[in-house]
Amino acid sequence: MLMPMDFIVPQQLSASSGFLRMPFSDQVKYSILSISVAFVLLALGILLWQVIRWCRQSQSIQHTANTGRVSRHNSLTSGNYSGAPSTKVEDVGVEARRLSRWLSLGSFPTSAATLAGSDLEEQAELKTQVHGCLHFSLYYDQLQSHLVVTVLQAEGLKGRSQSNSLHPFVRLRLMSAGSKEEEMVAFVNEEEWRTRIVKDSSNPLFGDQFSYCLLQEELSRTTLRMEVRDFDKFSRHMVLGEVRVPLRQLKLTYPLELQEDLQTPQKDLVGEVLLCLKYLPTSQRLEVGVLKLRTGLTETSSALCAKVSVQCNQCKRRHQKTSTKARCHVTVFNQVLVFPLPEFPLEECIITVSVYENRTARRSSKHLIGQLSVGKGKSFEDQHWSLMMRSVRQPIAKWHGLFT
Repeated sequence: MLMPMDFIVPQQLSASSGFLRMPFSDQVKYSILSISVAFVLLALGILLWQVIRWCRQSQSIQHTANTGRVSRHNSLTSGNYSGAPSTKVEDVGVEARRLSRWLSLGSFPTSAATLAGSDLEEQAELKTQVHGCLHFSLYYDQLQSHLVVTVLQAEGLKGRSQSNSLHPFVRLRLMSAGSKEEEMVAFVNEEEWRTRIVKDSSNPLFGDQFSYCLLQEELSRTTLRMEVRDFDKFSRHMVLGEVRVPLRQLKLTYPLELQEDLQTPQKDLVGEVLLCLKYLPTSQRLEVGVLKLRTGLTETSSALCAKVSVQCNQCKRRHQKTSTKARCHVTVFNQVLVFPLPEFPLEECIITVSVYENRTARRSSKHLIGQLSVGKGKSFEDQHWSLMMRSVRQPIAKWHGLFT
């Protein structure tokens, strides 16, 4: 049987229970205390910096909202405002009918709301610098259903700079307008040819002949587009001018030689892209969603992908690509790409979407189908961008034309 026992607590331990002594010297204790105070001051400094940054961003956002209200009020008074910002996706057919009102075969919108400023300047510059003419022949073989195009000669070509020599060549494309039932406007056939390059000549002789299988009932809605370009090894080829020949206006049962003056190059509508934009001001990010792509039907199997690049305040961000999807009448991507943005203010921001087609049957399996530009510049602002800035943190979807 266990009996309770009284334990005797040492007098030294009981005396120290009221006051716990640390086995450190005073110098170590003061060092630990100073380090703790330093960390507290650092935390307070970080908190104060975040509060100041938040206040500045809130002021900038309020200024942007006020600017949006003023522009909205001006548009309402002028009668050009189309309605309140909404995230509702418009129907493809409705948007196509809108485009068909102001787009015809080979039309090119010159409004600053749909093009970047650099494209507008290039168009204005080309209008005053198109010189020369193109000599070619056409023939349609009814027995074999072949269209034969012979590029003979170009005369009087001039580049933008008189000091540089020209290395011209001609790019040929057959364009076919879509059917009226589908209300497709100026969708371009994927067939493309190029002549040989003639070096150091402003009056080049080509003599290249091309043949394409084309049914006779397709002649009435087919247009031949020939672009005279100056070859450049290290950058994109400069367009010197173009010639468009509607085949329905010609009798091609026998060889027909023509000579046409070069005209100002124009853009062609090859499709539509459904874009979704979302601006996050707190995290300084821009979300670009590539939802759908509508193009003309092609007989061959191919795949499409989109490359998105963002340029803000003369600073180009790293481009991003979507995954490759099989091409159909309406190709669905449903992918969102996130881009970091610089600090306020956003004086200039251009979003460029380039659509590429991948084909394994061709030697050059990847080629550009078309491009579109959305955003704001120093002298223009796109409607989609304005709606996004008025509805921050909310996705805004809209159809845009894809041009080549």
